[in-house]
Amino acid sequence: RWTERFPVARLPFFGDLAAAALASFLAFVLRMAVDGHLPPGFPFLTFFPAVILTAFLLGSRAGAMTAILSGLLAWYRFIPPDGFELNEGSAVALTFYAFITATEVALVHWMQRANRLLLAEREANARLAETRELLFRELQHRVSNNLQVVAALLTVQRKQVTDPTARDALDEAARRLSVIGRISRQLYDPQGSGQKLQPFLDEIARDVIEASGRSGIRHEVSAATEANLAPDAAIPMALVVAESISNAIEHGFAENQSDCRVTIRLAAPAKDRLAVEVEDNGAGLPAGFSLKQSDSLGLRIATMLAGQLGGTFSLQPAPGRGALARLDLPASV
Repeated sequence: RWTERFPVARLPFFGDLAAAALASFLAFVLRMAVDGHLPPGFPFLTFFPAVILTAFLLGSRAGAMTAILSGLLAWYRFIPPDGFELNEGSAVALTFYAFITATEVALVHWMQRANRLLLAEREANARLAETRELLFRELQHRVSNNLQVVAALLTVQRKQVTDPTARDALDEAARRLSVIGRISRQLYDPQGSGQKLQPFLDEIARDVIEASGRSGIRHEVSAATEANLAPDAAIPMALVVAESISNAIEHGFAENQSDCRVTIRLAAPAKDRLAVEVEDNGAGLPAGFSLKQSDSLGLRIATMLAGQLGGTFSLQPAPGRGALARLDLPASV
């Protein structure tokens, strides 16, 4: 992009004229110095570079002035016969010089004009990208707020319902909407690129634990792979992990349990597979528990979303104490 810096200065008319006179004079002095070392001809040898450099540094007007002054100096001193005499030979030489210098100045002008247009387009694109990101984040913020409002409305509606089953359903719906609202701000990148899974999972865990209203719950996220998450897979994975953590908090940890821990592990059991494990140190699963026979809506949702990702969801007793939820899915999501 160094060419975008040219011309380095924009001078007024007389400034360009003075610069052109100086460049022509220096080219004339240099041509005089090498005159005795050159074979006959080459009257414009040092003047061509002077025209190009002036046009590059100061613009096409200064370049055109340099071309005119240099042409006059070359005609006067280096095109025989000396002086401003015009014959067939000098006319051909001057025509050749005028064509070459006009082409030089025109090419430099077109290149600099194209660079200016390119720079303006790049700056406009940068402003549009900034505006798009701002609007995107504002949209995410509003979606999150709207979901939180819907969750609050369901909570208010619950107070008017007397049926225990309906109250529990409204509680579950309000909780899920609240969790989705909390994590929706980070589900997508406005650039459309994938997200690093470890910080993504850490933010989900923080939001779910905060939404639960329980204090004293610690969480840890470890990753054995630097996997990325495609934007289309963000919501399903977030909901599966959030449901697993919520299930551990609601059903795993007793009210009087002081040491409550949730451990989230990201691993790559095979080259083309990913695994996300959510393990808690709660009371564990009830005897004879079967995921297929469970009537838990949250677990059914997690199983369905895992299938949408081309993976599987399982819930089993942890090796020590508590429960272990595992999401297996292709590494390409």
